[in-house]
Amino acid sequence: MARVKRGVTKNKRRKNILAQTKGYRFDRSSKERVAREAIFHAGNYAFKHRRAKKREFRNLWTLRINAAARPLGFSYSKLIGALKKASVGLDRKVLSELAKDHPETFKRVLTQLGT
Repeated sequence: MARVKRGVTKNKRRKNILAQTKGYRFDRSSKERVAREAIFHAGNYAFKHRRAKKREFRNLWTLRINAAARPLGFSYSKLIGALKKASVGLDRKVLSELAKDHPETFKRVLTQLGT
C-alpha cells in the first residue's frame, strides 16, 4: 500500500483553525492546540448566549412595559392579566415598542382596558 504524506492536509487544517482565531490574543491566535481550545469555547459561548439574548430581551420588554404602565395606574402583572382577559393580541415586544416610541397609543390601549 502506498504511503500517505500528511503535509498538505495537515497544513490546510492548521491554516483553517488559525484563520478562525484571527484577532484573538497571545497563543490563542498562533498555536494550533490552544487555538482549537479557543474555538471550542467560543462556539459554546456563542450557542449559550444566543439563548440568553432571548431571555434578556424579554426582561427588557417587561421593564419597559412596567415603567410605562405604573404612571397610568397599572402594575405589570395586572396589565398582562387584563390584556389576557380582554384577549388583546399584543405581545410583550409590541407593547414595549408602543410604550417606548408611541406613549399616547400605549395610553389609549390601557384606557380601553380600564373601561
